[in-house]
Amino acid sequence: MGADPLLTDEQLVDRVTAGDTASFEVLMRRHNQRVFRVARAVLRGNRDAEDVMQQAYVNAFRTIAQFEGRATFVTWLTRIVLHEALRRRRMERTDTVTLESEPHRIDMIPSPTPDPEREAYSGELRALLERAIDSLPDAYRLVFMLREVEGLSTAETAASLELGDEAVKTRLHRARVMLRRELMQHAGGATPQAFQFHLSRCDAIVRGVISRISQPFDVGARVGAP
Repeated sequence: MGADPLLTDEQLVDRVTAGDTASFEVLMRRHNQRVFRVARAVLRGNRDAEDVMQQAYVNAFRTIAQFEGRATFVTWLTRIVLHEALRRRRMERTDTVTLESEPHRIDMIPSPTPDPEREAYSGELRALLERAIDSLPDAYRLVFMLREVEGLSTAETAASLELGDEAVKTRLHRARVMLRRELMQHAGGATPQAFQFHLSRCDAIVRGVISRISQPFDVGARVGAP
């Protein structure tokens, strides 16, 4: 019998720990959008991001008994994804980011009800916005992705990235300044639609992870434990 999608994350975690793999699939489908955006923010490539998603989910499944509920499950999962994405990137290159604070307010132009022509135009703006976000320095891009694209609060972003609230605000302000001159004043309502993780890709990730975690493994064991 499949897992109840109305269960809370914590209830689903309890079921996974008890050996119910189907409950882990519910968790993956519930949080795939954020997981993709976090991985994509670090790696700036869809294929690399999807590879990291799979490995991060496997890591989460294998260590799920270590989830103690001090943070929300999705915050715990976000940290696993972030660490895996950073590990992947370190294998490819070393990048040093210099931060500075420059607070600024962005005035967004309201988006009217779309018609086909407007939708096409919005799609072009969305593509431009995605490229502009990709060009941000890593630290700013991560914060911008979580705050403006994913819609997390300052506190949620800080918890996910293990930063202070003021650091999140500083980086978000700087990201806005860097984007504003290019296109943010023209983006309208396109920001929440950026980096969509569509159903076909969701299905592929879920299939890949389920295949890997279906191999014999003690879900309660710690990775690397003797």
